[in-house]
Amino acid sequence: TFEMLIKLAENYTSTLFCNAYRNMAAEAATRVQEFFTDVALFVFGTDISIEEFVNRFFDTLFPVVYNHMINPGLTDVTLEYAECLQMSRRDIRPFGNIPKKIIGRIGKSLLPSRNFLQALNLGIEVINTTDHLHFSKDCSRALLRMQYCPHCQGLILSKPCMGYCLNVIRGCLAYTAEVDLHWQRYIQSLEELSSAMHGTYDVEHVLLNFHSLVNDALMQARVNGPEITEQ
Repeated sequence: TFEMLIKLAENYTSTLFCNAYRNMAAEAATRVQEFFTDVALFVFGTDISIEEFVNRFFDTLFPVVYNHMINPGLTDVTLEYAECLQMSRRDIRPFGNIPKKIIGRIGKSLLPSRNFLQALNLGIEVINTTDHLHFSKDCSRALLRMQYCPHCQGLILSKPCMGYCLNVIRGCLAYTAEVDLHWQRYIQSLEELSSAMHGTYDVEHVLLNFHSLVNDALMQARVNGPEITEQ
């Protein structure tokens, strides 16, 4: 399920910090959790911006990275200084083009997934609606005749002919047949969405490799450290 996939991707990212960046793991944990909460909210239909929540993740992560990796001599970063670092992150670009790359990849993977889930939910509603349709009186009478008329003549094992059955069923389901063309288009759209969810931007591939891109971003910040300190 999407919930399990998102949770697994979150665990991969948390493990990255615990194993490779242990000194900042505790502070990064909240940022990681908030990021994947936003991912889940987006996938399940909340109107939030992918660009904004990816940028927010790196904005809030920057003070932690600055304090522990770029300028570890500082014993503590004040709240005011941390806010200043957050606000300037997009101008300083300590993580290079990694945030932009993540925005592109996540956008191309999560949007089809979100649309697919919404389409599935719509299909479920349609099925539930048609599953509880009430037949008209004429249809009920026709079904009754089709099923029980032979019984009146003692022909209990005799079944109505195929043509009669089809005529009755067609008459009963005539108005539901109107949705058939739309339903076929709906199925085709689902297949197209499913195809879009595979390949380079497969949602599983993108989410489970998010931690790798985060690692690239942190390495980029380390390389840019001296230049960032000067700024």
